[in-house]
Amino acid sequence: MQDKDPLSTLAWLIDAGADEAIQETPVNRLRTSIAPQSAAPQSVTPMRTQPMPPAAQPVAGDHIGSAMAAAAAATNLAELKAALESFEGSNLKRMATNTVFADGVADSRIMLIGEAPGRDEDRIGKPFVGRAGQLLDKMLTSTGLDRTRNVYITNVMNWRPPDNRDPAPEEAAICLPFLRRHIELVNPKAILLLGAVAARHVMGVHDGIMKTRGRWMEYRVGDRMVPVLPTLHPAYLLRQPAHKKLAWRDLQAFAARLEQLGS
Repeated sequence: MQDKDPLSTLAWLIDAGADEAIQETPVNRLRTSIAPQSAAPQSVTPMRTQPMPPAAQPVAGDHIGSAMAAAAAATNLAELKAALESFEGSNLKRMATNTVFADGVADSRIMLIGEAPGRDEDRIGKPFVGRAGQLLDKMLTSTGLDRTRNVYITNVMNWRPPDNRDPAPEEAAICLPFLRRHIELVNPKAILLLGAVAARHVMGVHDGIMKTRGRWMEYRVGDRMVPVLPTLHPAYLLRQPAHKKLAWRDLQAFAARLEQLGS
């Protein structure tokens, strides 16, 4: 794992079943004790291993562990939203105006995942409501998709990073347990990733978005593999309108796959 960044390593460990975060100082959860020896010099009582403690609880200051516990406890989207709104382990939340959870129709099981809220999203509390969101709505409408009817939209980050900067690895790591649980609860039949940050944190790919876009991938939800397609973020298209043709190709491919899936 030496060639991976810390966030990718964390995602790999979670997928491998390491679902408990610890502090820098190791904790011996198999602490042993030796019973006193008897008077006879040859008689030795073997060590006894103490019983395992109950399910580990996040220790003070373990914000990633707290996020994992809060996300895992949510049994539906309403509970997950409430868990995010009451979560106090993110420095981004303390600077944000609103927690930006999602928008659209979850029952459609067509899931779009962006990067992070911007200024308008932070103010209103919904994803993709600014200029990039308006462009996204037009792009979706061109392929028969609409957030008011058959699309569900969320972001990797639930709170706006200051000045719309990229989230720091530790900031994203705190949001990832909520995102992974979000995907599990929606149980999508297809996922469209908007931008490089979404592709990196959802799929663990670090290639540039121009190399990643248009390439079908798969994400495991339970015992099922969900088709995933990365594409260009609408905010990028506002800066590089000549690349709208690439996003259009991706959306056509996404719509075609939805038809195959029975959308």
